[in-house]
Amino acid sequence: MSGGEASITGRTAPELNASAAPLDDERELGETVAATALLLAIILVTIVGNSLVIISVFTYRPLRSVQNFFVVSLAVADLTVALFVLPLNVAYRLLNQWLLGSYLCQMWLTCDILCCTSSILNLCVIALDRYWAITDPINYAQKRTIRRVNTMIAAVWALSLVISVPPLLGWNDWPAQFTEDTPCTLTQERLFVVYSSSGSFFIPLIIMSVVYAKIFFATKRRLRERTRKLGTLAVPAPPQRTSSRPLAELESVASQEDETEPSPEPEPLSSRADKPANGISVHQFIEEKQRISLSKERKAARVLGVIMGVFVVCWLPFFLMYAIVPFCTNCAPPSQRVVDFVTWLGYVNSSLNPIIYTIYNKDFRTAFSRLLRCDRRMS
Repeated sequence: MSGGEASITGRTAPELNASAAPLDDERELGETVAATALLLAIILVTIVGNSLVIISVFTYRPLRSVQNFFVVSLAVADLTVALFVLPLNVAYRLLNQWLLGSYLCQMWLTCDILCCTSSILNLCVIALDRYWAITDPINYAQKRTIRRVNTMIAAVWALSLVISVPPLLGWNDWPAQFTEDTPCTLTQERLFVVYSSSGSFFIPLIIMSVVYAKIFFATKRRLRERTRKLGTLAVPAPPQRTSSRPLAELESVASQEDETEPSPEPEPLSSRADKPANGISVHQFIEEKQRISLSKERKAARVLGVIMGVFVVCWLPFFLMYAIVPFCTNCAPPSQRVVDFVTWLGYVNSSLNPIIYTIYNKDFRTAFSRLLRCDRRMS
C-alpha cells in the first residue's frame, strides 16, 4: 500500500510528513493568534465595561444611591481581574512557561483567587440585598444605610482575603524548587481545594439559588395577586375620599416598582390638584399604574433567570474541574485546551457582569451613552 501511495503521489512518506509539518505549524500559529485576539478583546471589554459602571455611579446623579455601592464593589472586583490577572494569564499561555519566578507566581495566583472570589461574593451580596428589599421593603429601606452597606462590602473583601491567602502561609503543594519549566498553577492540596471551592463558589451558589428562588416565587405570587386585583377592582368611593386614600395607595404601588427603571419625578402638588376629583379618573390612574408595575415585575423575574444562568454557565465548569481533579488520581488529566477554556469561561463572567446588571437599567444606559459621547451634563 505504501508503495502504491508513493507511485500515485510521486512522493515518499518522509516527504509527505515534511510537507505536512509547515501546514500544522501554520494552523497552530493561526489558532494562537485568533485565541490571543479573543482574549485581549475580553480584557478590553471587561476594563471598559466595569470602568463605565464605576464612573457612572459617581458622576451621574440618578445612580448615586446606596444600593449601587454593591454594584461598584462588584465592578471593582471585576476590574482588578482584568488588570492584574488576565494579562499575565495571556502572557503565560503564549510563552508556555512562567518566567517571573516563584514569588510573583504565588502572588499572581493569590490575586486570582482573591479577585474572582470577591466578584462571586459580591454577586451573592447583591442577591441578598434584592431579596431583603423585595420581601421587607419598608424596614429594609431604613436599615440600608451607607454604614451598613459599607460594612457588608468590607466583609466581602475580608472573606475573600481569608479564602485566598492560606497558600501563601504554607497551605499548598507548590514545589520547593521553582525553575522556568515549573508550571505556575493553583495548589491542588486537597483540604485547601475543598475549603476554597466551597467558600468561593459552592456555598455562594447555594445561597444565590435559594435567594433567587424565593425572589422568583414571591414575584410570581405578587403577579397573581395583582392580576386578580386588576380584574376585580371595586367601584371607587365617593369623590371626597378619592383625593387622599387612593393616591396614597397609588404612591405605595409606585414605590414597589422594580429597581431596573428610574424612579419617576415627584408630581407637583398643583398638577395633582388639577386632576379631576372623580372616581373614574382615579380608578383608571390606579389601574394603569398596576399594569405598569406588573410589566416591570415580569421583567425583573426574567432578569433573575439571566443572572443565575450566566453565573452558573461561566463558573460551574471551572469549579467542578478544580474540585474533582485532585481527588481523581486514576483519571486522565484534562488537556491544556480544556483547562484554558473553562478558566477563561469563568473570567468571562467579569466582562458580562456590567452588561447584565446595567443593560436593563435605563439610568445606566443613559450614563453610559453620555460618557461615551463625552457629554458634560452628567450631574
